[in-house]
Amino acid sequence: MIDKLEFFIALAREKHFGRAAEDCGITQPTLSAAIRQLEDQLGVILVQRGSRFQGLTPEGQRVLEWARRIVGDARTMREEMRAARTGLAGHIRLAVIPTALAMVPRLTEPFQDKHPEVTFSVVSRTSLQVLSLLENLEIDAGITYLDNEPLGRVTSVPLYSERYHLITAAGAPLADRQSVTWREVSDLRLCLLTADMQNRRIINQHMAEAGVIPKPTLESNSMIVLFSHIRTGRWASIMPRNVAEAFGFPSQIQMIPIVEPDAEHTVGVVATHREPYTPLVSALLHEARRVAEREVF
Repeated sequence: MIDKLEFFIALAREKHFGRAAEDCGITQPTLSAAIRQLEDQLGVILVQRGSRFQGLTPEGQRVLEWARRIVGDARTMREEMRAARTGLAGHIRLAVIPTALAMVPRLTEPFQDKHPEVTFSVVSRTSLQVLSLLENLEIDAGITYLDNEPLGRVTSVPLYSERYHLITAAGAPLADRQSVTWREVSDLRLCLLTADMQNRRIINQHMAEAGVIPKPTLESNSMIVLFSHIRTGRWASIMPRNVAEAFGFPSQIQMIPIVEPDAEHTVGVVATHREPYTPLVSALLHEARRVAEREVF
C-alpha cells in the first residue's frame, strides 16, 4: 500500500504516467497497474483517463491528501528506527529562495558539526515552489519568507529580517546619499529578480506604496547575474543588505538604505507540520532555533 501511495503521489505531481514512472524507477505499465490496484483496493476511481493523464477525480484529490499524510508518517517511522539503530544520519533536501542562498551555511555548518553523517542538497526555488515541494514530499524543509504571503499548514522558525538597500557603484546617481526613497530608486537603471520571485513582489509592493512602478532594464532569477551586472557600474539593484555583504562587494560598491517606507521582512525555515517530525527535520528545526537565538544572520 505504501509503495502504491508513493506512485500515486508521483503521478499527481508529474501529471504524466511516463514521467511519474521514471521518477519512481519503474516501468509505465508497472505504475499503471499499481494505480489500478489501488483503485480496486479503495473502491473508487482516482484518475481521469483518456489517451493520457487528464487529472484526478474528486475522490483522487481526497486520497492524495491521505497519501501525503500516510507516506510522510511512514518515512518518519523508518527514519526514527534508523536513528535509533545507528544515530542521526541521512540526507536533508532543502529548497531556498534566491535571496537566502548565501545565508544557508550559517545553518548547515553548525548542523554538520553536530551530525557529520548527515548530508545536504540545496536548490534555489521561488517561495511558491518551496511550499509546493514541501506539500509533495519532494523536500524536507525550505527557507523562505514568513510574513508576506500565506504559508499554509507548515511549522516555521524565523531566522533573520531582510532590510532593503540600493546597491550601486560609487559615482553613480544617488551613490553619495545616506538614504534614498523607493520613489527615487525607481528612476534608476535597475536589474531585479524576475516577477515570479517573492522578493520582486515585495519590491513591487513597496514601490506601489510610493506611487511608482519599477521598470527594470534587466531581470534574472539568479542573484549571481544581478551581482555581475552591478559590478559593471552600469546597473543598480535593490537587495537585502545581508545578501550583498555575504557576496563581499568591493569598496567601490555602495549600499544605501531605502526609506519611505523603511521595509523589513522575515525569512525563516519551514517544514510540513506533523507530529512527530522525522529525526532529521526535528534536528534541523532545533538548529534553526539556536541560530536565530545567536542572531548571527
